[in-house]
Formats: sequence, C-alpha cells, structure tokens
Amino acid sequence: MRLSFRLKHYFFSAFREFFVHHHGSLEFRAKIFALIIASNDKPSVESYVIVKKNGLEIYNNDEDRANLLMISTKEMVKKVQDNNGLDIDTLVSNIQKELKIIPRYAKKIDVESLKPIIALTHDRDSSDYQNNIIEFLSKLKKETLQDKKTQIKKDEEKLDSRY
Repeated sequence: MRLSFRLKHYFFSAFREFFVHHHGSLEFRAKIFALIIASNDKPSVESYVIVKKNGLEIYNNDEDRANLLMISTKEMVKKVQDNNGLDIDTLVSNIQKELKIIPRYAKKIDVESLKPIIALTHDRDSSDYQNNIIEFLSKLKKETLQDKKTQIKKDEEKLDSRY
C-alpha cells in the first residue's frame, strides 16, 4: 500500500464515519467478509487479497476504497480473534439488525464473492461452518429482498433524488 494511503488510513480510522463516502455500506460489506474469514480458525492472508480484489470490482478500481474495505475487514476479524468485544454471533446479529434498518443492504450480500475465501480453508469443520454461514446469508438476503421490497424501492428512490 502507498504511504499516502497509510497516513490517510490512520486519520480516517478515527473519523471514518465523517470522511468516508457511504461509510455504512462499506462497513456492512466488511462485516460480511469478516464473518466468513473469522469463521476459519486459521484464516490466510490470501483471504484479504480476495477482499481487496472484490473491493476493486465493487468500487470501480478505486484502490483507496478497496483498501479501506480490506482494512475494515481485517480490523473486524482481529477483534473476533482477540475476543475483543466481537464474535461470530455478534457479527451475525449486527448484520441482521442493519438489514432491518436498511434493507437495501441485502443487495450487497454477494455470496459468489465469498466462495473463493472458503476454497482457502483447509480444515473440513471450518469449511462446513463457512458453507452454513453462506447458506444463512443467502436465505437472509432472499427473505429481506422479498419482505422489504417496497421499502427498498422507496429508499432507493430517495437516494436517487439526492444525486
């Protein structure tokens, strides 16, 4: 990563909510990636490469936003690993709560982008657990998109009218 990005990251870490455009959306995606990565007892560095690659696709080759997604994901995974106020159940609960508040975020759950992370898992139990999480996320996405269709449409219209 470039030095300029690292300096910005340290500054943005403290004030991310104020300075990062669509901070909530980025954090939601980071939670999804962190959920899959943290459910592996021994996550590999390549998992974060996959997150960054997906970030570049999501954010139209904006390297700074892709790096922010990767770093936010790393921070969450580290909190889970260090048992620092965050665990898998809390991540799941946070994702569910955010979808109730902002149902359009369900469109940001891209199950296909998570599968390459599972391919890096060598432990059978961990990969089974990750597959169960993907199944859960798929079901949650489908239910949210069906149940909250009207609200999502209204929210997107509001967003479109702002821009």
